[in-house]
Amino acid sequence: PDYHMPPDSRKYAVVIGIESYQSLPKADFARRDAKDVYLHLVALGYEKRHIQYLRDGQATKSLLKAIFEDWLPKNVDPHPGSEVFVYFSGHGAPNEGTHHAYLVPWDGNPEFLKDTGFSLTRLYSDLGKLHGKVIVALDSCFSGAGGRSVLAKGARPLVTRIETPLIARSSNLTVLAAAQANQISTSDEEHGHGTFTYYLLQEMNRTKGKTTVGQLYRYVKPKVEDAARLQNGTQTPQLFGSGNGRL
Repeated sequence: PDYHMPPDSRKYAVVIGIESYQSLPKADFARRDAKDVYLHLVALGYEKRHIQYLRDGQATKSLLKAIFEDWLPKNVDPHPGSEVFVYFSGHGAPNEGTHHAYLVPWDGNPEFLKDTGFSLTRLYSDLGKLHGKVIVALDSCFSGAGGRSVLAKGARPLVTRIETPLIARSSNLTVLAAAQANQISTSDEEHGHGTFTYYLLQEMNRTKGKTTVGQLYRYVKPKVEDAARLQNGTQTPQLFGSGNGRL
């Protein structure tokens, strides 16, 4: 980043990048995605002690549970006016029985998602209870059709629920997702990033943090759509929530 804002003790973040999994295919460039997002957050005034930065084997199911259910509430809730940014780069997966979407931790297994995955329902429920504004950015996908998604053996790709009703009920929650529920989240081989993250970082650097989530989305969406089209694919980033928040 070529900007630097003064430290702001009201800001907290969780940054997760899982490229190499315990027993699953790689999520290309996810580790670099997370590193560059982390560096941008520090430039935006997030104090390093207020950022949980997890890569690969650090991002276990048990640690994600501890961070979202213990560390965040303990740190955020005593300080009204706090702001939280959650970023995840890695695999998502659909539950074939429920059609619900899951983030896949480093030790996750799409065969046993209920026990080894971290459901978006649970994530949004935990974040919606925080006494502060929360922004979530997900560079993963949940169709099971490839890209940054995995699927249980024998299962078919399917359209999942992104839990939009849950987001709508949470007045403090805004979510930026890399793709629609039935799409693949692509990678940008030239720049070594997830496509969604590359353009997100590009606009953050251009605006030097002086932008809203809605403005970020309006920049990122057509860029990602065009890039996916060049790969003979379709990828449409999604925005849920007001979009008025700032990183």
